[in-house]
Amino acid sequence: MRTATRGLAAGVMQPSFRGTDSSYLLDALGKAPERLRGVAVNDPRTPGEELDRLVAAGVCGIRPNLVGRPVPPLGERLWQRLAHELAARALHLEVQAQQLQWAELEPWLLRWPGAVVVGHLGLPTAPSLTYPGSAALSRLLAAPHVWVKASAPCRSAPRAATAMLRGLLSVGGGERMLWGSDWPWTRHEEGRAYGTTLTWLTAELSPTEAQRILCVNPVRLFDRSPSATRGDR
Repeated sequence: MRTATRGLAAGVMQPSFRGTDSSYLLDALGKAPERLRGVAVNDPRTPGEELDRLVAAGVCGIRPNLVGRPVPPLGERLWQRLAHELAARALHLEVQAQQLQWAELEPWLLRWPGAVVVGHLGLPTAPSLTYPGSAALSRLLAAPHVWVKASAPCRSAPRAATAMLRGLLSVGGGERMLWGSDWPWTRHEEGRAYGTTLTWLTAELSPTEAQRILCVNPVRLFDRSPSATRGDR
């Protein structure tokens, strides 16, 4: 297992290439239930019984990928029902979006009843961090139930992910920060190596920050306590 070869005790899988078909993910989780958790791609119409099945299999979150797609109507009844179904099961919502999508998402994600994870540092599009949508993203990241995943700098503008990482760390953003390898770097495979995805992060961290982001924070988020995922721990 790739996590073991890098000295990591556990991992979170989130394959998205099969859409809402979670069979591949659930099969993988079943092979190492004590070490693996999963994030599934979910249809907002998914009934509670199916969410219960996913939770029992080791799924800890749901992820819509909004890059290049319309922002869904999170204020409508269907999505509000899903929000409360997820929160009741301590399932976090991981969002991949960029630029002005964050401005559209902000009012709804600020009121989301459970934990929200901003994927790939919000996919910043300029190292100055003053691009369209950046103010909304900054306000979101200050909310106590919003987490951020430091991952996939190759998917952001050159130097933008590192600038965002440093900016968040300078204001204590490591309190709700996670790390992800983004392996196998779909559409960005050339020149990638698993080890450098981790050293990119740790080069910017103190030992205390590394301990929190790599060891403490994953337990806080993936612990199925609703109060924990709202940032109360």
